[in-house]
Amino acid sequence: MNKSDTSISVRDALAHFKIPVFIGLVGMGGFVLGYLVQVEFYSDISPVQPIAFSHRIHVSQNEIPCMYCHAHADKTPSAGVPSVSKCMGCHKVIATDSPEIQKLYEYWKKQEPIPWIKVHDVPDFVHFPHKRHIKAGLECQQCHGPVETMDRVTRVSSLKMPWCVDCHTERQVENGRDCWTCHK
Repeated sequence: MNKSDTSISVRDALAHFKIPVFIGLVGMGGFVLGYLVQVEFYSDISPVQPIAFSHRIHVSQNEIPCMYCHAHADKTPSAGVPSVSKCMGCHKVIATDSPEIQKLYEYWKKQEPIPWIKVHDVPDFVHFPHKRHIKAGLECQQCHGPVETMDRVTRVSSLKMPWCVDCHTERQVENGRDCWTCHK
């Protein structure tokens, strides 16, 4: 066996290893990406918010409808959260001595938005229009659970694709299982 035969076989061996190594690296990258998506979107189902806001007090006790605070839900893809000024509209005179309202007042004074932590979120590659669901007659609780009973909002639905597809299938949504309905 001469030197050129050895170098060819080493070169051939390296060529055979490139594909499995590449596939292994892509697989590991996919695993890491999947883990990061899981941590980002599905890990904390009940995060501690910057202000302890009770939906039970606002919705059940004071009978404030969802759409009063989430006014954009029937017009835009995002339901949105109320501005500090909307909260202060009531809390300039209601429960002003509460420690949580004092936190609200600090955001108001600094003219800063409250850095709420999303509880119900989907990845950026998912297009979820609240307005379509509201116009279809769905109640907020069908996806968000009995928020009106919660002192601290907890995600009760997975919001993962199989959960959404099951709902669309049960309700026989036209084009509800077409990929482009949610992934634009």
